[in-house]
Amino acid sequence: MTTWLNMTLQDGASPIMEQLIFFHDHTLMIMLMIITTVMYMMTTLLWNKHTSRFMLEGQLIETTWTIAPAIILAFIAMPSLRLLYLMDEIHNPTMTLKAVGHQWYWSYEYSDFTKLEFDSYMIPQEENQASTFRLLDTDNRIVLPMNSPIRLVVTAADVLHSWTIPSLGVKTDATPGRLNQVSFSINHPGILYGQCSEICGANHSFMPITIESVSANHFINWVSSLS
Repeated sequence: MTTWLNMTLQDGASPIMEQLIFFHDHTLMIMLMIITTVMYMMTTLLWNKHTSRFMLEGQLIETTWTIAPAIILAFIAMPSLRLLYLMDEIHNPTMTLKAVGHQWYWSYEYSDFTKLEFDSYMIPQEENQASTFRLLDTDNRIVLPMNSPIRLVVTAADVLHSWTIPSLGVKTDATPGRLNQVSFSINHPGILYGQCSEICGANHSFMPITIESVSANHFINWVSSLS
């Protein structure tokens, strides 16, 4: 999760998020090279004394500054499109989780198991303990097995919501009357935090999302204890 004075992205907890971080660094390096080149050219233009009364055109430089941006955009667009299609791909999920947005809490259903559903509310500030994070922890956490492809189906019961976990690289809208799906896989155990990133009405109080990533055996024992 994000900590104080963290100026970079959160550590990736899924392969897609790791690729998104690599793409961010890739684009940032291209932008840094462009900014450096432009600043150098502007500085030299301010300090040189060369003038030409008879220069009316420069076809070579005009061709160069037309083609160069197109090549730079191609270097940015190709990995971006690859990631975009990878994020939409559903890779034979081992289980399906359904999230339903309400004002102002989430309901979850484990579709592969009978009668395994619960509501997840934010822990009120007056009940918040030192072991939990303010406005981020919930009374019922989502328990998911790590290293397993998981399909998430998202919808809403009243107004627009958005199911967002930054460390997983997952952000999908919850729209009434519509099912949106996304796929992800958690690559290490731990607790992941997220929030509804949609302004979904008055008194909107963040609608936190808490995922507890566990091993497959621990997940099976958890499901058996609730059955």
